[in-house]
Amino acid sequence: MALLKPFSDSKGRIAFDLVRKEIKQVEKQISQQVNAFDPEVAPYIDYICNTSGKRIRPALAVLAGGALGKISDDNLKIGVIFELIHMATLVHDDIIDEADTRRKTPTPNAKWGNGMAVLLGDALFSHALLLATEFGCIDICRKVGTASREVCQGEVIQTQRRFDLSLTKEEYFQVIAMKTGALFAASAGISASLSGANSDTEQKIYDYGLKLGTAFQIYDDCLDLVGSEDTVGKTLRTDLEKGKLTLPLLNLLETAPNSTKKQLQKSIKDKEPLDFEGLVGKEAYAEAVDDSLNTAAQMLQEARSNLDCLQPNDYTTGLLEITKYLEDLIDKCRR
Repeated sequence: MALLKPFSDSKGRIAFDLVRKEIKQVEKQISQQVNAFDPEVAPYIDYICNTSGKRIRPALAVLAGGALGKISDDNLKIGVIFELIHMATLVHDDIIDEADTRRKTPTPNAKWGNGMAVLLGDALFSHALLLATEFGCIDICRKVGTASREVCQGEVIQTQRRFDLSLTKEEYFQVIAMKTGALFAASAGISASLSGANSDTEQKIYDYGLKLGTAFQIYDDCLDLVGSEDTVGKTLRTDLEKGKLTLPLLNLLETAPNSTKKQLQKSIKDKEPLDFEGLVGKEAYAEAVDDSLNTAAQMLQEARSNLDCLQPNDYTTGLLEITKYLEDLIDKCRR
């Protein structure tokens, strides 16, 4: 099943088997949400829903619920909500990055233009927030709203700091925790709460998701530099072109000799194409990527330590398996 590919190898088999049935239900519920839109809008929303893929956030919601001993329709609903929010962010990301493809299909902005894509992303965002009201709980609405705001703020800050050589690693980590980690964290944390977790356990599961999502974003930033579009299925090298200072570049700026650093800084300021291997050499470039991947791997270890609050069961093991799967992807990304 293509949508569950992230969990389908030997290092993710437990997670894959556990969430298979529930993710099928999530897919059905997402399809049902399309019907809530006006008939003239629904085909556009349906296109977006059918070109967005891995369903990691719903999987986290299901696994977190199961780790606490209970999976209900509420766990699935919170997964649907955060998947819709995630899809909305992808639509907006592709506009900002001027990306033409995602998962080997044309992006909404490539098909219908930026204006229509902005509106479609807004429609998905607002519908997800409306769904959150069905819980009849102001606390859940607040948490969903907070996570949505974090994602948007992270994107704003990242866009604001493009080509900004004063960006620090600490600021970079803050931005990616907001733009990616927040939805992972809220999916897992809120779902754990819905299954009866106390506040301390909910916080630990939230922190697990935050570290997992942050590590995932570091991996994705490295993949943008060294991945193959045919394999990854989306437009790559956009980070460099758009001036996003990701961790590999920050590592290069930190470790490069002064003369090389000045060349890099000048190219960034002048918004010139960057030939990293030509400027710093293939070995130094590979080391900068490797150091970034090592940082992501360390975050995954920290994520796992947050699961010590859970009773051992298959779903807890599934949460562990996801971190191990990402570690495997990180190893494959090394040059």
